[in-house]
Amino acid sequence: MSIIHQILEWALDACGRICHNYGCSILLFTLFSKVALLPVSVQVHKNTIKMVRMQPEINFIKAEHFGDPDTIAEEQARLFQREKYHPFVSVIPLLIQVVLLIGLVDVIRAGVDSPRKELVFLGISLDMAPQNGGGMLLLCPVAAGLSALLLCLAQNKSNVLQSEQSKANKYGMMAFSVALSLYLGWFVPAAVALYWVAGNLLAVAQLYLLNWVIRPADYVDYAQLKKSRQRLQELELLSESGKKQRIFDPLNRREREDYKKFFSIANKHLVFYSESSGFYKYFEEIIAYLLCHTNLVIHYVTSDPADAVFQTAEKEPRIRPYYIGHKKLITLMMKMDADLVLMTMPDLENYHIKRSYVRKDIEYIFLPHGMGSINLTFRTAALDHFDTVFCTGKHQKKEVEKTEAVYGLPKKKLLEFGYPLLDRMRRDYEHMEHQPQKRKSILIAPSWQEGNIVDSCLYDLLESLHGKGYQITVRPHPQQIRHQRQKMEQLKARFAQQGDIEIQTDFSSNRTVFTADLVITDWSDIAFEYAFTTGRQVLFVDTPMKVMNPAYERIDTEPFNIWIRERIGRVLKPEHAQAAAEIVGEMLACAAKKEEVIYALAQEYVYHPGISAAVGAKYMIRQIQKKAAERKGEKA
Repeated sequence: MSIIHQILEWALDACGRICHNYGCSILLFTLFSKVALLPVSVQVHKNTIKMVRMQPEINFIKAEHFGDPDTIAEEQARLFQREKYHPFVSVIPLLIQVVLLIGLVDVIRAGVDSPRKELVFLGISLDMAPQNGGGMLLLCPVAAGLSALLLCLAQNKSNVLQSEQSKANKYGMMAFSVALSLYLGWFVPAAVALYWVAGNLLAVAQLYLLNWVIRPADYVDYAQLKKSRQRLQELELLSESGKKQRIFDPLNRREREDYKKFFSIANKHLVFYSESSGFYKYFEEIIAYLLCHTNLVIHYVTSDPADAVFQTAEKEPRIRPYYIGHKKLITLMMKMDADLVLMTMPDLENYHIKRSYVRKDIEYIFLPHGMGSINLTFRTAALDHFDTVFCTGKHQKKEVEKTEAVYGLPKKKLLEFGYPLLDRMRRDYEHMEHQPQKRKSILIAPSWQEGNIVDSCLYDLLESLHGKGYQITVRPHPQQIRHQRQKMEQLKARFAQQGDIEIQTDFSSNRTVFTADLVITDWSDIAFEYAFTTGRQVLFVDTPMKVMNPAYERIDTEPFNIWIRERIGRVLKPEHAQAAAEIVGEMLACAAKKEEVIYALAQEYVYHPGISAAVGAKYMIRQIQKKAAERKGEKA
């Protein structure tokens, strides 16, 4: 610091000999220091551009390994090494600024004690601090604070790195800088405050000069940056509700206990994962078979704390349920230790849910939760990282095989499985008491997507069917009720006085579906379940199709959801909804003839009717036994 003091004193004196005024010499010194440090500033500017240019890749790394900080740190370090990025470079100007400020305070204090210098600048005595005087000196902290505010605003808007920071970081740094400037302006001599103000204003000018010479937009892919940020935010939102939980929140404590319990058990053979309680129905028949024919313990992970499986487990001790929220699930899946993992959730490995890092031999099995097209209704590559797919029918098997051929993917095991939910629905339907109805019943069951029946033509449908001798039931999708509650209440109020129209919001029973003589829907999978259970027809309203895979046409096979509609019913354009009554009448008139055709289609396009759960369970038993034999062989 002694050497730095001497250098700064010499430089300041040199500026004084040019200006013959101490205030002007400080301004000139500040300018010279900015020019002298310009190469460093250019290097820092390039480094920050490089950092922002890498940010999309960093965000994708964080998304790819969400919940695994060690792997994120390793991948990020590898990226920095590849790009020759040095985080320390950005700290250099700050360190230089601190050293300059400390040294300059001493030099200026020594300078203001010298009688040889002109110590008044713009009417302000540079040798005094505002805390020791008033008047014009009070302008010093104000000017220092305003200059710091101006610099922060400029950086938040135009600094390539600072502009990408969160609002908390931006405004936090602004508050700190302004507070520090006010402090300096109040307690140090006015000469130091003058240097601080000049430095801030020159920094603003330098920022815009560097952005003009080295334009960040020439190096940064802002579209990719936005995409990566959205991807990361989607994952962070998964844990938003968890962040609101207190450390002693019962639900939070329950999750921690279940997490420990799950990993306290070694040699798990079979794990089911369910996103919510509504998915248990897809596993139920398989679990029932396993419990009846084996001594296997069923480990059932669910992200729904109110999942019905917890009540089932109270009666069946071999079902071990665990509540694991979406964020904790990420880590649990990465540390998974089991022979088989069965799940209805696609996109394994594509987003936040990864294959196990602990065991590479786990067999991941995908179980469809619908009979429709996989290629149309799932995202591109949704099943690429599963080992086995349980196919409900030959249309699904064909789609997976063609997808593998088109994209050159490794072949998966494709089990000709079936649809246990359909088997159960058929059993329930057969055991129902079928009493003749006075009036034909019509069920309107829309899907939940943009432009669905409720949003496009429901009123026209009801107006056409009302008073024609039908009993009409409208069952809006649960998500429609949840997100448009007011609209649903208005709908119920509007038709409350119509004896032949009921707006139903209770989904606890399938009786309404089974007893309907005809179903009107758009793209809901209820169409296949209803038709293949009862043998009755479906009237499809041709609303905009929901396409999860924009590249579905690359696979040379027409999606089941599209071609099946004309085979099990009729298609009606929304704009022709007023003609619904006429078409419904024609369909009901030929119902008996169509029943045989519909059952034949079910037989052809759904594998193993009546025994699908047994087929799937037996496959899983064989795989578990095979893995057990392999382990014994390795030990031997």
